[in-house]
Amino acid sequence: MVQPIIQVDGISKRFGELTVLDNLSFDVRPGEKIALIGPSGSGKTTILRILMTLESISSGIIRVDGEPLFHMLRNDVLVPANERHLHKMRTKIGMVFQLFNLFPHKSVLDNVTLAPILTKGVARADAERNAMSLLEMVGMAEKAKAMPVQLSGGQKQRVAIARALALKPRIMLFDEVTSALDPELVEEVLNVMKKLARETDMTMLLVTHEMGFAHDFADRVLFFDRGRIVEEGPPKEIFNHPKQERTQGFLKKIIAAGHRV
Repeated sequence: MVQPIIQVDGISKRFGELTVLDNLSFDVRPGEKIALIGPSGSGKTTILRILMTLESISSGIIRVDGEPLFHMLRNDVLVPANERHLHKMRTKIGMVFQLFNLFPHKSVLDNVTLAPILTKGVARADAERNAMSLLEMVGMAEKAKAMPVQLSGGQKQRVAIARALALKPRIMLFDEVTSALDPELVEEVLNVMKKLARETDMTMLLVTHEMGFAHDFADRVLFFDRGRIVEEGPPKEIFNHPKQERTQGFLKKIIAAGHRV
């Protein structure tokens, strides 16, 4: 058996009285493509933010690549992780956000090269060579010298994907990366993600309301509701023959809203 690259074991996340994740457990295999679906507020984005260490956990344990994410071993005892450990764990994971988060005063090329130069000490010439290769892959090489203000939303999101890839993560997280885009720009971003899924062995977790894309992209779909996984399985099974009443109701609403599944 191949060891999971992500192991989520009984985690909960509370904001005051509100429980966002409720004793959640699941594993992700290396190279697996996972789609997280479900109603707004069900905990999907929170789990991505936790994996990126942008949020902490209230209880439970997460392991990434066999190592605890928020804990570390000291004298054979698990203790809360220090900043050095968290920094090391973050290098394994890249995330692309809903709202691009590009540096507005930096060119496209500088946006992609900045993190490898500052956080990994990569020489500028090497960082720029790798950045141009990534921009080529996402169809943005000709915009290398452009500023973010000169780009469409879809172009900004493709640059954001290249920027996340520049740190060479083993795991990529995508949080509703098309939801802020005009409908005609959605396809160009989804095509880049399909290419990534097809041509790399990177582990990918995707939160999306694009059910048709989730169907085509994912090896496995997790349906979240109220901080728990209600149902999981291959896309054909979840979308065509959902077993749980809650999943059935959610997908009926999605279809009624005109989305393809």
